[in-house]
Amino acid sequence: IIYRYMQISLWRNKVTQSYKLLQKSLELPCGAILKNRLVKSAMSDSLGNGEGNSSDAQIRLYEKWAEGGSALSIIGEVQSDHRYPEKPGNLVLGEQTDHRVIQLLAKRGVIQGAHLWPQLGHAGALSHSPISQPKGPSALNIEGLQCAGMSIDEVMELPGMYARTALYAKTAGFSGVQLHAGHGFLLNQFLSPLFNHRTDGYGGSVEARCRIVLEVIAEIRRAVGPLFPVGIKINSTDKLDGGITETDALELVRLLDQTSIDLIDISGGTYFPGAKASSDNTTDGEPYFLDFARRAKGVTQVPLMLTGGFNSRNQAIEAITSGAVDLVGLARAMVLNHRLADVWLTKEGGDPEFPIFKSPPRGGVTAWYTMRITAIGEDSEDCFTLDPHSASRVYEERDAQRSVKWLEKYS
Repeated sequence: IIYRYMQISLWRNKVTQSYKLLQKSLELPCGAILKNRLVKSAMSDSLGNGEGNSSDAQIRLYEKWAEGGSALSIIGEVQSDHRYPEKPGNLVLGEQTDHRVIQLLAKRGVIQGAHLWPQLGHAGALSHSPISQPKGPSALNIEGLQCAGMSIDEVMELPGMYARTALYAKTAGFSGVQLHAGHGFLLNQFLSPLFNHRTDGYGGSVEARCRIVLEVIAEIRRAVGPLFPVGIKINSTDKLDGGITETDALELVRLLDQTSIDLIDISGGTYFPGAKASSDNTTDGEPYFLDFARRAKGVTQVPLMLTGGFNSRNQAIEAITSGAVDLVGLARAMVLNHRLADVWLTKEGGDPEFPIFKSPPRGGVTAWYTMRITAIGEDSEDCFTLDPHSASRVYEERDAQRSVKWLEKYS
């Protein structure tokens, strides 16, 4: 027992002394440089103003994450098409966008050598029903989810739509984009046999289900040129019976290796009703999907990022030291401490203390983190006192108010 304890102590000390690995820069295939290995991964911050434009709080939020040392921050759920938003607090990049405000968001989010990328999304079948008429790869009418199916013409319009949004992002001053093909939204729906029942060349085999994703990447690259970073977020598993398996996801990684993509962000799980949480069936204390990342490393030369379940600096160091990933994506940890990157890049380190909630309402924990994000953007996180029940109430009331504004603008 004593010998084992000494081994563990030596290992922990070695990992702690390896914190400088997190300080190393990373060059992406396009030539862009990320200054360290810590990324604020995409979250739906819900800080748009209800009309698809940014707010003062959102601008301040990404400025603070840049000030806090993150090499890259990714703005979750930025819409290419206002008809299919995830929530009424999403940004929309296009003709009706307030370009001046978006430029300010981009400018203040890239200070101190940080990158800021919008995550280009389309909620598809999971579009927010109060402000949308959901439409996915195939028509579905099951408990908890109803949607129409996309025509072949609508499918073929997707690459051009994503490319225009990516070019808009580049023109506005963002330093890259991430394509959202995970978490149950549209491109993930095309990849999933549970959602995708098409028989027209965009459904069936794994290769056919991946086809639209590869076409979107190619069109984005043509629009933005060879030097602009283009990343993608994918699911390693949907955690749904009949959904994407790890075998499917590994084939997608092989196909992505043949494209011009610059960064693959590995995650998992969906917002589909009844889906398991990402933390289900994982090794106690290990970041989610780490085993899949190790397997993916063997089939691609594209840099890999892993998002989900990183609660300590030692976990981040070990994931990179082992060669499983090149970057670590942090979400809730960076909501608890927006300067976490700077903390982990010092010798002293220090891990965030995650709250434990007793009997939170469904969706209450997500609402709590979302409202804490708002507090960070408003410079009031030190006064944040909401619990999951009150956070849910405030979050839902705000969504209802913004839905009214969304419909007024886009109807």
